[in-house]
Amino acid sequence: MTVKPMFTPPFYLRHPHIQSALNSVGPRKRRANRLAEALASESLILTTVHGVRLAAEFDLSTERKVRAKKALVILIHGWEGSSKSAYQVTTAKYLLDRGYDVLRLNMRDHGDTQHLNKELFNSTMVAEVGDAIESFLSQKTYQTVFLAGFSLGGNFTLRIAADRGPNLGLRAAVAISPPVDPVNAMSALNEGSFIYRKYFMYRWTKSLHKKMVHFPEYDFGPQLESAKTFEELNEFFVPRHTEFKDADSYFRSYALTGDRLSNLSIPAHLITAADDPIIPASDLDKINCPDCLNLEVYAHGGHCGFIVNLKAHSYMEPRLVELFDGYLPTGSD
Repeated sequence: MTVKPMFTPPFYLRHPHIQSALNSVGPRKRRANRLAEALASESLILTTVHGVRLAAEFDLSTERKVRAKKALVILIHGWEGSSKSAYQVTTAKYLLDRGYDVLRLNMRDHGDTQHLNKELFNSTMVAEVGDAIESFLSQKTYQTVFLAGFSLGGNFTLRIAADRGPNLGLRAAVAISPPVDPVNAMSALNEGSFIYRKYFMYRWTKSLHKKMVHFPEYDFGPQLESAKTFEELNEFFVPRHTEFKDADSYFRSYALTGDRLSNLSIPAHLITAADDPIIPASDLDKINCPDCLNLEVYAHGGHCGFIVNLKAHSYMEPRLVELFDGYLPTGSD
């Protein structure tokens, strides 16, 4: 693992917890709320060939000087985030201002979509996300399509790119702070700051409570009320609501380790920070990297942060544009 010096935040923003927090709250959240109100987003329900329904927001760039790009960027949020998360909205606006159309796709049970499908979300459901992308692209004509994801969405991004990148017509993919070995990621979450545990426990249990409202036949209310840790919830939900017998086998099923990405045949970038408090950067050494997978590891950045100033602008926004511009066909800009 080689640490690259491309991103260096000011010293007062270098702490990984500050970087991670500013990704979603504070000035970035306030800016995202203003931007979301101004966007003329089209809300979509994408139905897959298997009848799964996923929600999305679709935005067309209005920058006429650069509209010749005729390119689409599909963004996938992280666990318990949504298409309306602060980092999704500000990244979308940055891309839109530079000539890219943007589709912000929600995974199952995210973004207040618990009512759309009965089966509970789990992190192995990569096929249905790819199917939703295929459904959308079957109705649109784009010269170039890119895929980018944050955290768990980055993990989904790399698996989709490896499994069906050429079939979906993807030109390149970028994963920001993806979990590589989910077993270690869960351990880091359990052993790290209580703030992250409290945040994700609250978001996860809140989502499951919403699921029961729409599907009263689910009877896991007592478990939600009594569980105090991720282990307790996983011990209950994994054997009952996934195909796996225990949490360990479930987590290993969506790891990016070993040869999981061996079929990757499109350019892909995995970007992470050495100081990520949730995703151990050392797990990158467990990937048998194909030639088309480029690793970018920065000393600082926290989890999905890469914040450059007190206004909480993220280095990842111009970095995505820089990468995607480099893959555009000649003469499209």
